[in-house]
Amino acid sequence: MVPVSICSFSFHRLLAAGKQDVFRYITDCKELGCAELDPWNAHLANLKSGDQVLQAGHNPDQSHKLLSAGDEEYIQKVKAAAEKAGLPFGTIAVDGAHIYEADAAARKANRARAYRWLDVAHKLAARQVRIDAGGPENMPDDVFKIIKEGYRDILDRAKPLGIQVLFENHWGPTVIPDNCIKLVESIPGLGMLLDSNNFKPELRADGRKRCARYATATHIKTFAWDAQGNETEADIPTAIKHLLDAGYKGVWGIESCPKDGDEYGGVRKTIALINRLVPAS
Repeated sequence: MVPVSICSFSFHRLLAAGKQDVFRYITDCKELGCAELDPWNAHLANLKSGDQVLQAGHNPDQSHKLLSAGDEEYIQKVKAAAEKAGLPFGTIAVDGAHIYEADAAARKANRARAYRWLDVAHKLAARQVRIDAGGPENMPDDVFKIIKEGYRDILDRAKPLGIQVLFENHWGPTVIPDNCIKLVESIPGLGMLLDSNNFKPELRADGRKRCARYATATHIKTFAWDAQGNETEADIPTAIKHLLDAGYKGVWGIESCPKDGDEYGGVRKTIALINRLVPAS
């Protein structure tokens, strides 16, 4: 079997409807044959709600000390559930901790959240944390300087914890392939979570091809299917071919966003498609 994982955003509608939580996500991943767990931080709801205590006036260096006894207990329950399932934590996708904000106080608050999620990831023994760059699409020099300094700070904090920090082609400047390449080539140690879809539409083919060599994790994004189990909107075969040609050897992470609303069906079809397209190791 090809090693696959599911970013838990793939189940965001079930989460919003109260039909799934992180514990159900863990058992679902086990039943679906996943190699690791890739939670979106909203799935760790008890911890994400705690981000609100991190106001701009707090010292970000102390943010990890703001984990309450309740946080610690919740983390241990999640960790125990993962251990019972026999699944390690891979990539935690963190929203709300991006590097760039025009306002310095907002940047400081986001940095505190980033530190806090690094601490959570360390306690869960996660390999990677995705933190977005943020900022305007054109990434002018003054913005790039702030982003670069911010990632260097987070990387310095993550390294002794054994955590790799990733950015994703997600929004803002990272929908432009040139900006993604500039980030990864200018910031030693920064990895890329390559989403197969999230480049600007007119740059998507270029981004998939040129950025494949930098991928340290993936979101193979799917939307719609035909009766033969082929994705009809995202040209997944080409995206995967670029990754294989570039020598990608990691877990094949999935972010399924089915237009028909069938989140379990979308994930199963994406797993089957990856297994058809990627040679078993």
